[in-house]
Amino acid sequence: MTGFGTTFAIALAFFVVAVSPGPANIAVATVAMHSGRRPGLLFGLGLSVGLSVWGVVAATGLGVVLQASSYVLSLLKIAGGLYLLWLAFQSGRSAMHKAGSETVRPDKGRWFWRGLILNLSNPKAVVAWMAALSMGLSQETDGAMVAAATLVCIAIGFVNYAGYAITFSLPGFMSGYRRLRRWIDGLVAGLFAVAGVSLIRSAFSR
Repeated sequence: MTGFGTTFAIALAFFVVAVSPGPANIAVATVAMHSGRRPGLLFGLGLSVGLSVWGVVAATGLGVVLQASSYVLSLLKIAGGLYLLWLAFQSGRSAMHKAGSETVRPDKGRWFWRGLILNLSNPKAVVAWMAALSMGLSQETDGAMVAAATLVCIAIGFVNYAGYAITFSLPGFMSGYRRLRRWIDGLVAGLFAVAGVSLIRSAFSR
């Protein structure tokens, strides 16, 4: 496979994983609908940086080491699961409040850190990275190709989260969210809770 073909195969595999509805995409969409484009973009930037960190881990071979260390991986899964449950609690609490009395959201400066923590606390991201990179890379692949493929995937991550933030901060989505806020927050709380429990359970399974 040519260098372009390899990079394209990896990028396509990563794109499918990146755009799929998951905790990170659901979170940035909810932030954008509730608080607008700027907070959504800041949150998405944090998610992107966190995802990039896992990309570097996978590309440098540390992902294999992490997977082999069951103790460290289990701790990361538990931490990530607890963070998702905390997000579920926040969304659930917001769903219980009537219009005009929503839970206070973090200051703008904190949106980036919320997004960063969300993806850094998800060790499954490194598994997704390794799966995407394995689509075209082999032991004979040189470092430049690995670096190029990783950079392309990182760019896809940034574009994906920015796309979610921009799309869901459009007036139509924001007005729809205001009308259905309690239902949407309740649904998001349930999704986060399921994801959190699933991640914690996986930490104790072999």
